[in-house]
Amino acid sequence: MAPPSPSPHPRRFGASILPVLLPFALLVLVAVSVGSWLQFTERNAHDTVHTVGSRAADRVDVEATVQSVDAAARELVLRVRVTPRGALGEEEGTAPVADLSVETSVATLNDLEFKAHERLAPKDVQVALTGGSISDYPFDTYETDVEFWALMGGKPVPVRMLFANAETLFSLSVTPPPSGQEAAVGLRLSRSGSLLVFAVFMMVVMWALAGSVLLGAWYLTTRREALVWPALSWMAATLFALAAFRNTAPGTPPIGCVLDWFAFLWAETVIALCLIAVVVTGVRTALRAAIRSGDAHTTR
Repeated sequence: MAPPSPSPHPRRFGASILPVLLPFALLVLVAVSVGSWLQFTERNAHDTVHTVGSRAADRVDVEATVQSVDAAARELVLRVRVTPRGALGEEEGTAPVADLSVETSVATLNDLEFKAHERLAPKDVQVALTGGSISDYPFDTYETDVEFWALMGGKPVPVRMLFANAETLFSLSVTPPPSGQEAAVGLRLSRSGSLLVFAVFMMVVMWALAGSVLLGAWYLTTRREALVWPALSWMAATLFALAAFRNTAPGTPPIGCVLDWFAFLWAETVIALCLIAVVVTGVRTALRAAIRSGDAHTTR
């Protein structure tokens, strides 16, 4: 009797999964590296302070920080902190030596008034935006000008402005005046890089889900399947989940923006039509099967 042939060595699980894990690990490393670089770049942009205006020893410093941007109302909110320097201030700049009036540009909706010898507190001012439309979300851009000049005791005094951005949903492009001696900047506002990436990702996901439903509908209708309830549940859930997913877009974009016309509305239309087609085909197939079953039963 011949000896039994040796059994083949069992395939090791680690060796089979290694070709999958290595590319995945490389993809994760690349994604984290790119994400870290983008986050670092965006953080540096938000931490940048633009300084324009006079550098005289006796001056008024105006620290203006963008707190929020309301694209629908076409305005932004500036947090303004005024500090008199040198002979213009007392108690280390916490109060002016005389009545201080800080006037602003036409785009700013109100001026600032401070009483002599009273503690200066930060104030919020609204600035109107021009150009652009929120319906262009997430590619909408806006422009405005911010300028400050000051009067102390009825006489003009030098002003230096320190401008910064604390609004995470928008990035700012700051244009200083040609002379560099005026406390004024021109602003161009656009959506931040992280918001833009997320909005584009949402559009890609919407089309991917619509394509998945379309493939599923094509398979069911060409195979003449009856009502497949798990497939119908998945399609209906995708139809309503896509609307909830759209409402998570940062910045609360209005209905009818670029996000909708580029992806959301068409994806919803494709999914709804696929769902209807699968139901109609499934009902017709089920009815035909029932008729054939009834005919066969009658002939018997």
